[in-house]
Amino acid sequence: MKKLLCNRRLKIPLRIRFLRCYIWPILLYGCEAWTIKEDLRKRIEAFEIWTFRRMLAINWTLKVSNEEVLRSVNQRRELLHTIKIRKVAYLGHVLRHERYELLQLIMMGKVAGRRGVGRRNKSWLRNIREWTVIASAAELFRLAKDRQEFTKLTANLH
Repeated sequence: MKKLLCNRRLKIPLRIRFLRCYIWPILLYGCEAWTIKEDLRKRIEAFEIWTFRRMLAINWTLKVSNEEVLRSVNQRRELLHTIKIRKVAYLGHVLRHERYELLQLIMMGKVAGRRGVGRRNKSWLRNIREWTVIASAAELFRLAKDRQEFTKLTANLH
């Protein structure tokens, strides 16, 4: 896709549409199941900026800030936001349908015993709770049952 994305005869908005249509779906395949830790978040954001820099033919040795790159393509960072929306929507989908009973049981279940020493690992559900700013998983599960309320929640992600 390099010849298409770097083609100077095509206008930038068209190249961005190609990027969103052909590159990002490949990247985002299965993102609903990812646990987004800090290093993965940085890599996703870096990839997004890298593709725009590639389109604009900005050499990596030039000191051009990411904000300048985004301004020149008239875009905002949206790849990570798309992942957040997909993950939260998938949670609502799983919690509303009966055929995912096993997944619901796993998500709501507690493991018996004591937790080990140290910080808890970042979990898939903890990602969603941080993004939706809902402290308890039970409240999140209750909201997911109501499609309209959950749609409002998804629209206001941080």
